[in-house]
Amino acid sequence: MSLGPVMLDLVGTSITPVEKEMLQHPQTGGVILFTRNYESPEQITELINEIHALRSPHLLVAVDHEGGRVQRFKEGFTHIPPAGLYGRLYKSSKQEAKKLAEACGWLMAAECRSVGVDLSFAPVLDLGKGVSGVIGDRAFHHNPERVAELAHEYMNGMHRAGMAATGKHFPGHGSIKEDSHVAHPVDRRPLNQIMLEDILPFERMIHFGLEAMMPAHVVYPNVDDKPAGYSSIWVQNILRQQLGFQGVIFSDDLSMEAAGVVGDYGQRAQTALAAGCDMVLVCNHSEAAAQVLESLEDYSSPASQLRLVRMHGRGRIDRTALRSSKEWHQIVEMINELDQNPELELDV
Repeated sequence: MSLGPVMLDLVGTSITPVEKEMLQHPQTGGVILFTRNYESPEQITELINEIHALRSPHLLVAVDHEGGRVQRFKEGFTHIPPAGLYGRLYKSSKQEAKKLAEACGWLMAAECRSVGVDLSFAPVLDLGKGVSGVIGDRAFHHNPERVAELAHEYMNGMHRAGMAATGKHFPGHGSIKEDSHVAHPVDRRPLNQIMLEDILPFERMIHFGLEAMMPAHVVYPNVDDKPAGYSSIWVQNILRQQLGFQGVIFSDDLSMEAAGVVGDYGQRAQTALAAGCDMVLVCNHSEAAAQVLESLEDYSSPASQLRLVRMHGRGRIDRTALRSSKEWHQIVEMINELDQNPELELDV
């Protein structure tokens, strides 16, 4: 059975009978985990093993585990610094900042891989302009060149741990105050300004080998009247053709407020896939997920299926061996020292 175009979530720490049926639906291709699904490393490993055992090739298991404010697994996992900390460190030591970004990219991915997670939706490539509260210190820097430089190192660390990287939120969410989770953000800048600033990190990361991308639920009316994830202009014309991106394109969560401009959940999924997304995320709404699966009953995209299987985690990291390793201890100690450095405190 191939991987379908829908990524769903679970309500708790185990799979219910109804969820098991949905996960075995041919149009399901992945599961995204949240804090509510997590109790301990042992429990989450067992849950992920059960998810993986349902299908062959196994369903993708994803999580938002960037670090800072966005880290779903906490007790038993190292607290990864927010991306903005590397940008602050860059001011005093470019090399130390790059070294830390690579190390933390590896640590984040290695700890997630050690419990079976295939991918974390990271890194954030938005610019930290101090405008967007939802982005804030999730951004590496305000300068697009620095964002690309630090994100490249973070991705290198992820790759070293056997995890593909996903850049978000294309073409950039850093210049809009509104949060697409609860509002309808609109960025009225002209395309040439967006291309010169916000898109630069995405373009650089494509050349560096970025495997996946997640568009923003933001409308850029000087380019299209649809949010980027629903726009064939952004996804096909600019991302695929102009920038030459050949990897996976994940929609952002179709349950977010800004995603509701299209219609019901089935229409949202169909619109995102028609625009060029390979996989759509439906979170925190089991009825909506069922509606999406039903609406896509006859959907098929062999090209997307080929791209999606490349997102599986590579190799398996033993958790006990990881936490006993010299590198793990050195990086954790490095993070602990930074936590005690007042000069690197960040405004959230």
